[in-house]
Amino acid sequence: MVIGLGLDDLSTLEYIHSVLKLGKITIYRDYRNPICKLIINKTDLQEVVFPLLIYHNIFFLTNTRRDQFNLAIHIFKHNLKSFENIPALLKQAEGHPQTAKDYLNLEFFRNWVVGFTNAEGSFFIKTNNDGCFQLKQRIHVQLFEAFKLLFDTKRNIGIEKDRFAQFSVSSKNDIQKVIDFFSFSGLHPLIGLKCIQYFKWLTDLRNSYRYRNLNLPK
Repeated sequence: MVIGLGLDDLSTLEYIHSVLKLGKITIYRDYRNPICKLIINKTDLQEVVFPLLIYHNIFFLTNTRRDQFNLAIHIFKHNLKSFENIPALLKQAEGHPQTAKDYLNLEFFRNWVVGFTNAEGSFFIKTNNDGCFQLKQRIHVQLFEAFKLLFDTKRNIGIEKDRFAQFSVSSKNDIQKVIDFFSFSGLHPLIGLKCIQYFKWLTDLRNSYRYRNLNLPK
């Protein structure tokens, strides 16, 4: 398993590595855009990471990662060595959420959203000075509807190029809900560059006339 990030976000990989105490961080400085990777080998996946996920009933929620995980489990379980023995499609794991409410009711969903934001989220100020929080990923209808339930908003999910879904909020009420979630819910904090981006965003909101009455963390 490989987690790759821009070299300027090395601290995120170092944090993950310090928690898992698995894998090796490799830095690639020769690229036009320097990157770093945390690489976890097959043995650690098979003996530590996957059993840990299964024991705590934690699973991947996006379609791509879920399919990759199910395929890896299938290969390990059947000790497959040949590519020809791997089925083209695997059935969805039992118990995987089917509706937006099912996602919301998962015990780990809120902390998962923090991690998903760290990878796929953005906090920024638009050209019209509106604050904005955004999540973007391949189309996954029920998952993105769960975001609407989580942040209690009626905003429509945007679709780009028939491939990507986008959850985006900017109203004062919705921005307060986002701040409540990331600053006052007792969840795992954002890390690395995303944490820096979030606190810069809070500073910009604090200096904005429109958002002057928000309840912001000190």
